Amino acid sequence: MTTPVAVIADAVAYARAVEDAVKASAAYYESGTSALDDDSYDRLVRAVAAWEAEHPDEVLADSPTGKVAGGAVEGDVPHTAAMLSLDNVFSPEEFTAWTASLARRLGGDAERYSVEPKLDGLAIAARYTRGRLTRLITRGDGTAGEDVSHAIGTIEGLPAELAEPVTVEVRGEVLMTTGQFEHANEVRTAHGGAPFANPRNAAAGTLRAKERAYTVPMTFFGYGLLPLADTEPSLAATLGECAHSDLMARAAAYGVNTTAATAVPGITAATVEEVLDRVSEIAALRPSLPFGIDGIVVKADLAADQRTAGSGSRAPRWAVAFKLRAVEKITRLLAVEWNVGRTGIIAPRAVLEPVEIDGSTITYATLHNPADITRRDLRLGDRVMVHRAGDVIPRIEAPVAHLRTGDEQPIVFPGTCPRCGSGIDTGEQRWRCESGRNCHLVASLSYAAGRDQLDIEGLGHTRVVQLVEAGLVADLADLFTLTREQLLGLERMGETSTDKLLAALAAAKAQPLSRVLCALGVRGTGRSMSRRIARHFATMDRLRAADAEAIRQVDGIGSEKAPSIVAELAELAPLIDKLAAAGVNMTEPGALPPAPTSAADDGARTAGDDAQALNGAEAVGAAGGGPLAGMTVVVTGAMTGALEKLSRNQMNELIERAGGRSSSSVSKRTTLVVAGEGAGAKRAKAEALGVRLAAPDEFAALVADHLDTVAAVQERQDA
Repeated sequence: MTTPVAVIADAVAYARAVEDAVKASAAYYESGTSALDDDSYDRLVRAVAAWEAEHPDEVLADSPTGKVAGGAVEGDVPHTAAMLSLDNVFSPEEFTAWTASLARRLGGDAERYSVEPKLDGLAIAARYTRGRLTRLITRGDGTAGEDVSHAIGTIEGLPAELAEPVTVEVRGEVLMTTGQFEHANEVRTAHGGAPFANPRNAAAGTLRAKERAYTVPMTFFGYGLLPLADTEPSLAATLGECAHSDLMARAAAYGVNTTAATAVPGITAATVEEVLDRVSEIAALRPSLPFGIDGIVVKADLAADQRTAGSGSRAPRWAVAFKLRAVEKITRLLAVEWNVGRTGIIAPRAVLEPVEIDGSTITYATLHNPADITRRDLRLGDRVMVHRAGDVIPRIEAPVAHLRTGDEQPIVFPGTCPRCGSGIDTGEQRWRCESGRNCHLVASLSYAAGRDQLDIEGLGHTRVVQLVEAGLVADLADLFTLTREQLLGLERMGETSTDKLLAALAAAKAQPLSRVLCALGVRGTGRSMSRRIARHFATMDRLRAADAEAIRQVDGIGSEKAPSIVAELAELAPLIDKLAAAGVNMTEPGALPPAPTSAADDGARTAGDDAQALNGAEAVGAAGGGPLAGMTVVVTGAMTGALEKLSRNQMNELIERAGGRSSSSVSKRTTLVVAGEGAGAKRAKAEALGVRLAAPDEFAALVADHLDTVAAVQERQDA
């Protein structure tokens, strides 16, 4: 989709637009700050270019259209070769037009293209003398840049010494990964500084900082390799004739970080169609990348094609940036709402001046917790940088502090629970109503009755409200002591609906421990984690007797989460006792308790425990066995065949019954991706990482011994 272009009405408006663009560019390249986000800047420059195309005799000398990006930034270190910018295209149609223009210059189609992600950082040139890093220079105005050699040693991926003692210049982008950005803001705010608005801002400020009391790491990705004046002649000649893809392979062999080891490595493509396919793949993977990209760079790969095409004063004619939709915009923070979740967590939510990001209108964004608001120094009325990528919930990165007017107001934190008026437990970063789950009892019960928890048919939100308002239910356990007479006394509850609800409640009592745990809503656990916990401990009694160290042995539970789970179970003890007294099952069919570690533990395990755990047709083999033992499996797309009727949670349960671990995201640790119809970004990432793919029917055959059990559960739920 082409970015809309604003219309400039006259010469006065044109001059003002040029001034705004120059100021924004200077701020962006000097410190990473700007009054305009990337999308707004692109629109402004395209509007300037459109006006200049119609009025070629009135083009101003300082227009950004004829300058290298960052041209307003001064530098005193001359570049060995001009460090140019890239022209942009915003749609497949514009890209196809660019390739046609390139073909006219070459006298035919380019032999092949290189395709790489366009990293959202700062361009620098790193000079190596006999293999040792001696100088770092920013892009500057393209002919000369600023010496930032003081940053040597703080940039990951840019080795102090190459694998070979060569004299070369490596060009690339310095950026901050998501993790580095979060760390940088923590360190910066701890030293009394304002948080950075976004990772690029953080990298720009950090790269130039010379006298800070602290240092934070950054990351380098190389995108170019060229000779210096004193490079060995044979090497210089070789570099001059190398295709771009070969230069990148050589840089990686020297020890320089490139995109080759990421989920979006640079590739070569023979046709326009192959390039556009790769653009789509990278765009789909964008939300899951640990660093920011704002497009895809496409180059004529061969050195001969690059020489023939040549370069203009601003950009090479053999390369172009295919820009993606913006995922960051600047807007205004209007208010903060305080919402109470089903477990009593009090969560702040930002109310924003509506802004369009990535094709969606954004009005709200997450703020995490009060400590996050304080750390970011947010104020009502702030201009804030809002980030959204794919299906990720929009979040506020930080206020754009240099745009403050002085009229901004502090955010007032609640003194009592905004839902029920009870006190607030502020002992942890996430504040919680002192009434806990009882504060939002309707939400808590509605969640517990859901299909993926206790699956109580007929107990929807409206019915839960009716039961709570009638005083019949004060917690989850009260559901299982409801009588026929009590239900018949409710409005719109006839004999048929009453009997159906009682039958559903009776069936819910027999649900496995994993679903009971999920229904309880223990913080820090979900459906998948509840299954792992239940299968590890087999019975509720053993789980409740476990300390943090024992719970930490469950796959996926770390040292921070384990104590929280212990505390939650202690808090829920009265409710768990009531549930057990009401006849709710507290065991996990097919699970074996962990081996005893002492004589006392050995005595605690009875034959009855084992017999109850290894129950009937749903029993599973010994812990750790099965066709998926040791495997991490991700399911994506629509399932077909024998798997068609299984929900995603049931697919995850199937994976775990077969000995594997289910996951929702693809990474280097993923063993297998089950890719159904319509599989998109996750399939693309699996292919990029070389992760094994399986079609639904292939996977069904692999786990056939366990499929009947899960299918039987599905049939009972559909009955």
